[in-house]
Amino acid sequence: MKKTNDTYCIVIKGKNIIELYYRDKDGWLKISNRGRLFRATGEQVLNHLLPALSLSDLLKLSVTVEHYDKPYWQTLIERDKEIK
Repeated sequence: MKKTNDTYCIVIKGKNIIELYYRDKDGWLKISNRGRLFRATGEQVLNHLLPALSLSDLLKLSVTVEHYDKPYWQTLIERDKEIK
């Protein structure tokens, strides 16, 4: 089982939002609630993740980390091919 940063996807879910954070070949990416892609540094990912973790009960957020056998960005590409 490969346990590198690129095999994980961090999911933040709220009542009206879902945000994904994952690492690809070039660094961290955020997929916003509207489906937009944003590049991020590791520090920016932590700046979004830590408040969500500390205030998750108050804001009714859930934070999960999903593990994949392949890098998550490759999993997304394969899903897109299956849909088309």
